[in-house]
Amino acid sequence: MKILVIEDETELCETIVSFLKEEGYRCEQAGTLGLGIEKVNLYEYDCILVDIGLPDGNGLSLIKELKKCHPETGIIIISARNSLDDKVLGLDCGADDYLSKPFHLSELNSRIKSLLRRRKFEGKQELVIDKITIIPENRQVFVGNEPLQLTRKEFDLLMFFVSNRGRVLTKESIAEHLWGDFADSSDSFDFVYSHIKNLRRKLSDKTGTDYFHNVYGSGYTLVTD
Repeated sequence: MKILVIEDETELCETIVSFLKEEGYRCEQAGTLGLGIEKVNLYEYDCILVDIGLPDGNGLSLIKELKKCHPETGIIIISARNSLDDKVLGLDCGADDYLSKPFHLSELNSRIKSLLRRRKFEGKQELVIDKITIIPENRQVFVGNEPLQLTRKEFDLLMFFVSNRGRVLTKESIAEHLWGDFADSSDSFDFVYSHIKNLRRKLSDKTGTDYFHNVYGSGYTLVTD
């Protein structure tokens, strides 16, 4: 899952990003409202953590804009403002949750997991797709009762496809989701093909089913029916 942290307190931002990466998330960061808006317009995120008191503007304006172009993205406000009015205003603007500073990183992680369950997986802690069972919070995959060993990138790739069932995913969107800004510097997407090939083989070997279909000239889609 991919998260954008928009926070101008550099130390806090880096602490949050470091912690979330340890928890298995793909993270990017922005220290200003302007940079946050730029990233939101260029890339897609599963969840955005945003401080509303930014040096170049109010984070609420970003929330309103985000809800217009990416309504499926989850939003958690992290703010030193702790009044009821601020919380109500933030939630009314479209945020899914509001966490007042200071907070424990473990609580932030729990809020993110809860938000992603609600938005991506209908509140379920366990996903069953044909012969495959996925437990997102533990990053575990089973075929029947047998665990399937996936690399970190393969698991993230599987979750990206599962979260976008029915959609054709381009190589560019897959690269950006898995590698973020670094994908822009690549002149080839052969590494995307390599990861899809490996994931495809591992699932097919265990299930006898090829779940990934090539869409000529467009990309790939996950077919489970």
